[in-house]
Amino acid sequence: MEGRRKIIEIDEERCDGCGQCVVKCAEGAVEIIDGKAKLIKDSFCDGLGACLGECPRGALKIVEREAPEFDPEAVERHLEEREKRRSAAEPAMACGCPSSQIRVFQGLASTPPTAAEPGNAAPSALAHWPVQLRLVPPQAPFLKDADLLVVADCVPVAHPDFHRKFVAGKVVLLGCPKFDNAAEYVQKFEQIFRTANIRSVTVLDMEVPCCSAMPVIVKKGMGASGKTVPMEEIVVSVRGEVLKRNGKAA
Repeated sequence: MEGRRKIIEIDEERCDGCGQCVVKCAEGAVEIIDGKAKLIKDSFCDGLGACLGECPRGALKIVEREAPEFDPEAVERHLEEREKRRSAAEPAMACGCPSSQIRVFQGLASTPPTAAEPGNAAPSALAHWPVQLRLVPPQAPFLKDADLLVVADCVPVAHPDFHRKFVAGKVVLLGCPKFDNAAEYVQKFEQIFRTANIRSVTVLDMEVPCCSAMPVIVKKGMGASGKTVPMEEIVVSVRGEVLKRNGKAA
């Protein structure tokens, strides 16, 4: 049944696809599609505007227009179906792709690698595989008692000394908060914090607006898990300089 009511409106010209509104929407009414936030169904939006304050671009607002009534039962079914799709997809990623097979490289990440000799490549500080967040199961052995390094996937390209400065001694989880599914990431972090005794988290992201969603996603997952873990955010410029540090990891 349609009637005039309050509902979210998204300005696609302003939206940069950061995904912070997706994380904040408990009803799953907003998704990132083709790099832009979209209201996927009017009846999923309760019109309360919990997502408004999370948008760094001011692309969201509440308007009053003709729309179907908010349907909490449909929302519940939608969230259940989304959960089923994720549960069905994760085992396929964990075992169906050879690149996702769990590997631990002993003794490589305890200390930072030294600078390369002339004519030689600097050694890798990576101590495990996979690194893509979607491919890492929450029960991966390298996550136990780990210091996490959560990396926006542009950082290793921008920062010239990524391995030596950041990777040693850390478990690396790589992802893009703009083009990947933010809600899936929240759930993955919740599972990781619940099942692994994570000691600290360092979030390494870029100065661009879409990257600002990464620490929000991590905090949301941590909060859902009921855990409190020391966390630091390090922001890197597009030229590879460290611009600022927020918080402090243990």
